Amino acid sequence: MLQKLKNGERVYGTCFTSTAPGWPIIFKKASLDFAFIDTEHIAIDRSDMARMCQVMLAYNITPVVRIPAPDPYLAGQCIDAGAKGVIAPYLESVEQIKELVAATKFRPLKGKILNEVMNSEKELSADMKAYLSKYNQGNICIANIESVPALNKLDELLGVPGLDAVFIGPHDLSISLGIPEQYDHPTFDKAVKQIIHTSRKKGLSVGIHFSLEPERQIKWIQEGVDIVIHSSDIALFSQKLNNDINIIKKAVGDTEDGGTKDITPVI
Repeated sequence: MLQKLKNGERVYGTCFTSTAPGWPIIFKKASLDFAFIDTEHIAIDRSDMARMCQVMLAYNITPVVRIPAPDPYLAGQCIDAGAKGVIAPYLESVEQIKELVAATKFRPLKGKILNEVMNSEKELSADMKAYLSKYNQGNICIANIESVPALNKLDELLGVPGLDAVFIGPHDLSISLGIPEQYDHPTFDKAVKQIIHTSRKKGLSVGIHFSLEPERQIKWIQEGVDIVIHSSDIALFSQKLNNDINIIKKAVGDTEDGGTKDITPVI
């Protein structure tokens, strides 16, 4: 996945929540590059997450895990489990991004020495640099940008060396902007464009996750998105099931209130 992004290619993936072993086959048939495993909003424990990562790796699909909090130790646990990409949510400070970079690009180095390295107070030996580079080869460091405070210091946040990509959280961003779930609002549109253009200017990849119609993905790809995180297993199942049941009920006269409602969770 990282190599494709460095080559200027787009990568495609979806969020999935099920631990059933058949999912990688479905992903492979859809020609997906990565699987987004969200441990922030979904009840997936460490053991399940590890199994999901390992099964995806076996099918040459890159596991990307979002941790529940900006914690370098949680990031390290994900990589130990097999994740190649780590996303930390709601980042609003340079220090938080530095910690994420340290956890994904400098592991297993920790503590005072790591802090000194990250603050340019200590220079690693050539042997140590080579070791860390090989040890963390292919790891992808991704920052979730989804708030007004992050927007206000975006240039500074995205200037941290070692950051590979930005993940836009549309739901939380709309909440922070004071326009909840108004994804066609001019203010939301302006904010997303700012994140995309700043990311690309910094040489970073950028993605946005929508569980809505594919046209929204197309719109933002045309704006510069190169990480396409489309929908989730729950959302796709819900949307398809609702549509099919509505068709069946309508055909046999069983609809009373206009059909079933889509209660797809927003993540």
